[in-house]
Amino acid sequence: MAKKEETPNMVQQFAEFKELKNIDKTTMISVLEESFRNVLAKMFGTDENLDVILNPDKGDVQIFQNLKVVPDGEVENPNLQISLSDARADDDPEAEVGEEHSREIIFEKFGRRAILNLRQTLQSRILDLQKEAIYSKFKELEGELVTGEVYQTWSRETLLLDDEKNELLLPKSESIPGDFFRKGETVRAVVANVDNKNNNPKITVSRTSNEFLRRLFELEVPEIHEGLINIRAVARKPGERAKIAVESYDDRIDPVGACVGVKGSRIHGIVRELRNENIDVINYTSNPALFIERALAPAHISTIRLDEENKKAEVFLRPEEVSLAIGRNGLNINLATKLTGYEIDVYRDTDMYYEDDIFLDDFRDEIEGWIIDTFKDSGYLTAKSVLSTPRETLLEKVDLEENTIDDVLAVLKKEYEDEPEAGDAPEADAATDGDEA
Repeated sequence: MAKKEETPNMVQQFAEFKELKNIDKTTMISVLEESFRNVLAKMFGTDENLDVILNPDKGDVQIFQNLKVVPDGEVENPNLQISLSDARADDDPEAEVGEEHSREIIFEKFGRRAILNLRQTLQSRILDLQKEAIYSKFKELEGELVTGEVYQTWSRETLLLDDEKNELLLPKSESIPGDFFRKGETVRAVVANVDNKNNNPKITVSRTSNEFLRRLFELEVPEIHEGLINIRAVARKPGERAKIAVESYDDRIDPVGACVGVKGSRIHGIVRELRNENIDVINYTSNPALFIERALAPAHISTIRLDEENKKAEVFLRPEEVSLAIGRNGLNINLATKLTGYEIDVYRDTDMYYEDDIFLDDFRDEIEGWIIDTFKDSGYLTAKSVLSTPRETLLEKVDLEENTIDDVLAVLKKEYEDEPEAGDAPEADAATDGDEA
């Protein structure tokens, strides 16, 4: 009786595997049939004339061998043929030569070796199926956030286990400087790469990729998760500083304010997760000059020259602003370059501008914001960068009506009305000389 229970038990074990690993019923039946056929093919030389009928829900397995009926004494291959007398004796009294006779094979009768062979074949196929399922699952999760528990830490990598005990490898190169993990600690990362060499899935996760920062913002800021705010670009040096450009699809939502949260409530959790990485959140704009200006904050740009075709920008700043634009070890300008996609060169603007220059943004109480943005789009960011440009050049470069440009010039000149303009100084001197004469 024990032997007769072996095969049904294996079917039940596979059903348990199905439940744990979410293997669908169709795949389960296919794997079972394949395993039986592999073993039977080795035993009978072929499985082409075998019918394997499975009912995994009940644990039933039936095997039928289809044999051609031949005259007595002419059986050449007992695995393909059966004699007429044997067919009639095998519960088929009306069998005739040339017909097909089906007889049931009781697998348990082949002994424990056959049972063991089937079990090993089945387990091997299940293992392969499990690996394929793991690979497919995590391949679809590349770039997505996952959580794992620290199982073991080595000098070059940390092994994490997710809720289903799948192994996730976090290399030292993908860890944030300052990361230190203890066994049993929960760690978040993104799936960076999934490899399946020799049908052995290797899942590599990362905490240094830009996607990790992006996913953390999606997790902490509901408006991003709901699609009301979009993350347009991310640049970071893990553990030190990051810049993220966001835009809102709803004019009523301030994207920067939503990402930072009240008193920094939303961004503080992200900063802690990133080992106190300093994060600059800026408003995205399709205006490249304005985008570069925002990306270089906290530095204030005097003027900018763009080569949009070659993605290059020449940025001019007052001497005291240059170090802010470059940042410590060039970090600020490097992040701005990655964020905007422009190669940025910084120059000291000592010849054209003066210490009392005023940024156009400071005139928003007197000049409408869209007009100021139009000037900035043309590369004019300060009052004196506008005033030092001939009126005809402004009319040609700035996409505004003539009277609008004149109104702006009037507002800017009024700010400096106590200072003689460079072009007026000689006439004033000449007039004085004439009076003295």
